Amino acid sequence: MAENKKENLEKRVNQHIDRIYEGILNSDELTQLTGSILSKIIDSQHELPKHITQEGEPWSERTIVLITYADTINDKNNLPINTINNFLHGHAKDFFEIVHILPFFPSSSDTGFSVMDYYTIYHKFGQWNDILKISKDFGVMADVVINHGSSQGKWFNNFIKGKGKGHDYFLNFDEKFDVSKVIRPRTSDLLNSFDTSAGEKFVWCTFSKDQVDFNFSKPVVLYEFIEIIIFYLTKGITVFRFDAVAFIWKKIGTRCINLDKTHEIVRLFRTLLTYLSPKAILVTETNTPARENVSYFGNANEAHWIYNFSLPPILIYSILCGDSSYLEKLTMSMPPSQLGTSYLNFIASHDGIGLRPAESFLSQDEIYRFIEQMENNGGKVSYRSNNTDTPEPYEINISLYDAMTVSFNKESNLGLERFICIHAIMLSLEGVPALYIHSLFGTKNDYELFDKTGQNRSLNRGKIKYKDIELLDKSKNQTKIFNKLKTLSNIRKRQRAFHPNAVQFTLHLGKNLYGIWRQSLDKKQSIFCISNLTDKDVGLSLLDLNLIGFDEWEDLISQKKFHDVSMKLTLTPYQTVWLTNL
Repeated sequence: MAENKKENLEKRVNQHIDRIYEGILNSDELTQLTGSILSKIIDSQHELPKHITQEGEPWSERTIVLITYADTINDKNNLPINTINNFLHGHAKDFFEIVHILPFFPSSSDTGFSVMDYYTIYHKFGQWNDILKISKDFGVMADVVINHGSSQGKWFNNFIKGKGKGHDYFLNFDEKFDVSKVIRPRTSDLLNSFDTSAGEKFVWCTFSKDQVDFNFSKPVVLYEFIEIIIFYLTKGITVFRFDAVAFIWKKIGTRCINLDKTHEIVRLFRTLLTYLSPKAILVTETNTPARENVSYFGNANEAHWIYNFSLPPILIYSILCGDSSYLEKLTMSMPPSQLGTSYLNFIASHDGIGLRPAESFLSQDEIYRFIEQMENNGGKVSYRSNNTDTPEPYEINISLYDAMTVSFNKESNLGLERFICIHAIMLSLEGVPALYIHSLFGTKNDYELFDKTGQNRSLNRGKIKYKDIELLDKSKNQTKIFNKLKTLSNIRKRQRAFHPNAVQFTLHLGKNLYGIWRQSLDKKQSIFCISNLTDKDVGLSLLDLNLIGFDEWEDLISQKKFHDVSMKLTLTPYQTVWLTNL
């Protein structure tokens, strides 16, 4: 069996490398690179912690992800990563199965995403043993910032000097040229001038001058990231978020996004991770329109998980206008994920509410209506270059709680109910749910941090004092939100019909109600998930759900039982019911 596994690895790696570097390397170079990768992978197996090499289902209905920066929770008595561990064990051990700790490396900007050293933890956050300690009880998800590195890191410093490790890692040119076809999420200059030992060089910078793009046409760059992945595995990390992966391969004269060789590199990493650990999960972060985003599933041979980027703007828009048709269109358009893959569902994160994924579902007028309401609710808008004189809105920056405060019809008393409702919907959808730590407590916009940094994203990146979590007043909204979300999550974990790959059908119950039917993989359990998206009571006849064939149904949330399928029920504003036959 082991020999067959090794033989399969060799065939796959050889194919991946041929496709990536065809026309770039000669046959001898291709053979040498493939051999080096195989030797590295096979030899590294002996370095991995035992608990990440054990067989088992990598995700299930119990899998819920917490998203947090290393230092979001502050405790003066502990370093940040230890504080995360204390929070998980003290308040969320039966809540989350995986924790996504956003970049915890030395960084020069972009709140960790300008990595200066991929092999070191920022000393103010903790040490690698702290990560390994968390990994004994929780899955650890970490960022592989694969598109770019810091202009202040050692590798780029060696590029400036023209020698040393990293001197040949970055995409650069002797002069500027037309880059008008390139798609990117920023308005800053794409080609930036740097003085080097070889004279002036123009370096490709997709995101900022401090974030200089790697050149994956150089095999040394690919090999470096293979070593990084293996190193992270040895530290207990099993879930790998490939940041901005859609941009990693460039071909001059094209859009330089989602190119074929980019997909082949993702397939290579999927092959390597599958060989190294049955618990390893590759996640692609591609904030693009839905049809492009879904392509990263490949033929169930690329990403294990893809972010459901269309969900945040469409779910938020739907509940603010009280119209389920937008959300129905989204869920009906999403192809079911194959076994071995899953959507990663979220409605808030460290970034903003992306607008590009909304383009397939909202008209331009609706997008601007959305923006206007979010600005009225205290948010800001970030823009991207579209190679015209008028930049396009790229994302809305606002805390999720503030986004829910006032609806399109100016209703402002039911923000808490709207907030819980969108989470109940997200927790019921096909896929793995992820909750941003600020959503757990209904954190509001941090204007003080925004004033300090001048960055729109700072509105939703504030700090939380650990002592405040310990002393939460049960009468306050923060406690109500945390307890309600935890209760919903714990209900979800006990239902086989909420397995991330369980069947999902979109129901049509009129624009005021949004509903889906989930059915377990063994077909034994059904759950009808119905939410009232309005600020008024809405009636529902159980006959509309076609519940015939079962004697008794129960709402998992209220625990109310229904013995007669001809009954009618009334959903209060923003109420959700999860009706099950078991």
